[in-house]
Amino acid sequence: MDEELSVRPATTDDFAAICDLLGTVFHEDVFPELEAEIYETERSLVADDGGTVVGHADAFTRDLTVPGAVVPAAHVSGVGVLPTHRRRGILTRLMQRQLREIAEAGREPIAVLWASETKIYPRFGYGPACSRLSLSIMNREVRLPAPPATPSGHLRMAEPKELLAVITKLYEQLRPAKVGWSSRDDRWWRHVLSDPKERRDGATPLRAVVHDGPGGPTGYALWRVKDDWNAYGPNGDVQVREVVAEDPETYQALWRFLLGVDLSRTVTYRLGALDEPLQYLVDEPRRLGASVGDGLWLRLVDLPAALAARRYAADVDVVIEVSDPLLEQNTGRWRLVGGPTGAICSRTTEPADLSCTVTDLGAAYLGSTSLASLTAAGRVRQLTGNDPSIAFGWHRKPSPTESF
Repeated sequence: MDEELSVRPATTDDFAAICDLLGTVFHEDVFPELEAEIYETERSLVADDGGTVVGHADAFTRDLTVPGAVVPAAHVSGVGVLPTHRRRGILTRLMQRQLREIAEAGREPIAVLWASETKIYPRFGYGPACSRLSLSIMNREVRLPAPPATPSGHLRMAEPKELLAVITKLYEQLRPAKVGWSSRDDRWWRHVLSDPKERRDGATPLRAVVHDGPGGPTGYALWRVKDDWNAYGPNGDVQVREVVAEDPETYQALWRFLLGVDLSRTVTYRLGALDEPLQYLVDEPRRLGASVGDGLWLRLVDLPAALAARRYAADVDVVIEVSDPLLEQNTGRWRLVGGPTGAICSRTTEPADLSCTVTDLGAAYLGSTSLASLTAAGRVRQLTGNDPSIAFGWHRKPSPTESF
């Protein structure tokens, strides 16, 4: 081990070096003035090599909607090591220390992240808990059902900041039922809507459209357009950030608007749910250009608290034997008793019904990755006929609304 290399808490004096490191690691421009507002120095760790910051990991203090509940979740981000210091165990030291500190604090039973390299994070107990649907839509080739003869609502468009009060209220109203959505305080809304020209890749500023129903606003969409022309004429791309709707009529009205933007030929949307309703509305679903990728990766930090925090799609009474080499307090047999209205989880010596790692249990936690599929893959071992796969599912697939 390098004698001069230490892993330590970050200080405010490290912030500029951290921004430089992240820009180098992720090959992108970093805007310190934007990152500073959400950055939590007290939750940041750095690897220090003789006074030089060569590695970093931090976490944001936010809540996450899980099946039937909203729970505190460490939102892990900014994990990276300078190219000059790879293959020296620095990332392992950062991730293991961060995990221990989250566990010792006792506030957050789970941690979540987006993985830039997906083979890395299972080593630290993170499982693929929430896939995402990406759409690249040929918008002149698809049709939605005709709107009602007398629509009950109308659309209005403005800059997102002008509609901020409406947007935030809608998001908060719907968030408790939307698995995979993260809380956003004022700082996070400013961050989500930050829109430096350097990050637009030639596209327009971010725009917002709100749907107003008889009783008030019922949904919104965030979007921009990247203009283009070719030999056939206009070839613009409508880039959709978010679509939030409280009812089917609003959902259809917003998508009808987004698919009909003038001078465009494609609409891209990268953060859809696997069961995104648009797939079942259009007349030519192949023209949606759908593809599936990973989204949120989830780690159970306090296993009994995490399993007791969520709700279950059916009654369940099962003993799970779990192995967790990094947080030994999670290792052992746990009896989970619960259902749609609540759950308890406690240590037991009873025979196990199934055996798995904490990584696999994290993958199943949000109801997207099936325990039955993990069993078929040989990752989970079903030891008795007591199969909790249905209970661990949920009526809708999770949908990650933002990367962080």
